[in-house]
Amino acid sequence: MNETAARVYAEIDLDAVRANVRALRERAPRSALMAVVKADAYGHGAVACARAAQEAGASWLGTATPEEALALRAAGLEGPVLCWLWTPGGPWREAVEAGIDVSVSAMWALDEVRAAARAAGLTARIQLKADTGLGRNGCQPADWEALVTAAVAAQSEGTVRVTGVWSHFACADEPGHPSIQLQLTAFRDMLAYAEKEGVEPEVRHIANSPATLTLPESHFDLVRCGIAVYGVSPAPELGTPAQLGLRPAMALKASVALVKTVPAGHGVSYGHHYVTEGETSLALIPAGYADGVPRQASGRGPVLVGGRIRTVAGRVAMDQFVVDLEGGHAAVGDEAVLFGDAERGEPTAEDWARAAHTIAYEIVTRIGGRVPRVYLNG
Repeated sequence: MNETAARVYAEIDLDAVRANVRALRERAPRSALMAVVKADAYGHGAVACARAAQEAGASWLGTATPEEALALRAAGLEGPVLCWLWTPGGPWREAVEAGIDVSVSAMWALDEVRAAARAAGLTARIQLKADTGLGRNGCQPADWEALVTAAVAAQSEGTVRVTGVWSHFACADEPGHPSIQLQLTAFRDMLAYAEKEGVEPEVRHIANSPATLTLPESHFDLVRCGIAVYGVSPAPELGTPAQLGLRPAMALKASVALVKTVPAGHGVSYGHHYVTEGETSLALIPAGYADGVPRQASGRGPVLVGGRIRTVAGRVAMDQFVVDLEGGHAAVGDEAVLFGDAERGEPTAEDWARAAHTIAYEIVTRIGGRVPRVYLNG
């Protein structure tokens, strides 16, 4: 029987987070490690995972939004934090006052952080982001000279300190992709220009999780690890978590809410996309797409229940779905594991990603706020 009083819950093993950070540090022994805890630590819980990562030797934390970074500070987390996704009018002054490193990709952002630093009477810590080929955030090579010149001038006046130069890979999860070396060359060139103009960064970084695992020449001073911190493989092509020396930190579990026998020819869930072939027992799992279970995995998502891995029968609904026990047995209150660790014989986030035609990043990150997190080894 499931002893946790919750219809569905995400079990987070903080020892796995610690072990993963240590394993990733071994992959980049000459570099510091940033644990990326954006999006509530990819659904795992930002504060708890940030603390666990720091305990295992992560010397930096990374977030996307300033609100995420400020929440870490509000929770008492110290040490360097980089925040990179800014929009005009953001909480620049609050970030400067909290000692958060802010990423600057364009002149407007430099202007706003300089104004915030003046208002606060402090020197802002900024990192210049180069677009080396991802085509997303970051400064284009054609605009790099102007941005570096302005940043160096701002540093001379004391409003900013350029603490880092960084970029992000587009295809590091595809070893051998030609863009990888092109981006590395562009990064080295843009970094060299900034340093020639007087930038003395504390950290230079471009490596994400897959690059940390497969591309030592990209490690520089700092590696930024996100999904790998949580024991999820950055890409199936790189190997399973176990093959990469990682342990999945999240297991999504539910309590069986109902078991009933139905006759042959009985439709199951909306649209009757599943119809029983013979008399069988159905088990109701009280979790649905409102909890983050992907509707796209209807008829395909794997669930460990009654001692066997079974498949979602019919549509995933907002709050529930059904599995056909197919001659097996389960009881109300039994534990159903949607995903966890393959080494324990459980379905994985990657299994659900394949079923939903997406990536494992999305599977763990989409687990909703109404799903309680239960922390182990805190």
